Amino acid sequence: MIKVKGMTRVFGVGDAAVEALRGVTINIPEGDFVAIMGPSGSGKSTFLSILGCLERPSSGEYYLDGRDVNSLEDDELADLRNQRLGFVFQSFNLLPRHDILRNVEMPLVYAGVPRGERRERAEKMLTQVGLGQRLKHKPAELSGGEQQRVAIARALANNPLVVFADEPTGNLDTKSSNEIMEIFQKLHQDDRTIVLVTHEPEVAHYAKRILYFRDGEIVREEVNDELR
Repeated sequence: MIKVKGMTRVFGVGDAAVEALRGVTINIPEGDFVAIMGPSGSGKSTFLSILGCLERPSSGEYYLDGRDVNSLEDDELADLRNQRLGFVFQSFNLLPRHDILRNVEMPLVYAGVPRGERRERAEKMLTQVGLGQRLKHKPAELSGGEQQRVAIARALANNPLVVFADEPTGNLDTKSSNEIMEIFQKLHQDDRTIVLVTHEPEVAHYAKRILYFRDGEIVREEVNDELR
């Protein structure tokens, strides 16, 4: 699903240049669940942004489902993000004036999905994350854990190739964090490909593989034989 070879990312020029990524090489097959860990400034969020087509690498190769991502124009990248990738962020990024059904429908609106179909898909995804009885509630009427469930449902609405999650439990208490990670683990069991950034070891151990970043490089990889 994801093939990266020799990926670098440099910010600034000359003496002010900072190497955020230094020759990262990794393969992530379809259906894998990868957690990325590392200290602040290690390059993990930059790596996730590039994998999610939110920014471009300075050099190296990146293939997503067989496509050479580096060769795509900006509008092609935008289409890829909207139609084939799902994103879950720490801050939820929900629209406060709309109910959660409309929030989940929004990516489908941009993708040109007909109204009836997008409503059906949105209801299905919200039911899948346990919110099928709260479709008309607005985000402010939900707990933090419930809002993150909405964000996961929204990320799944377009049946993405990969779900990218950046600190998805960062704003949640322990109980809510465990509930969210159980949803991700169920998605993995259903053969979804998931790439997640976290600074919490207990969250990372829900994943099948853990990549440890330091100074822009992968310094260690663990295979989790005993999923939580």
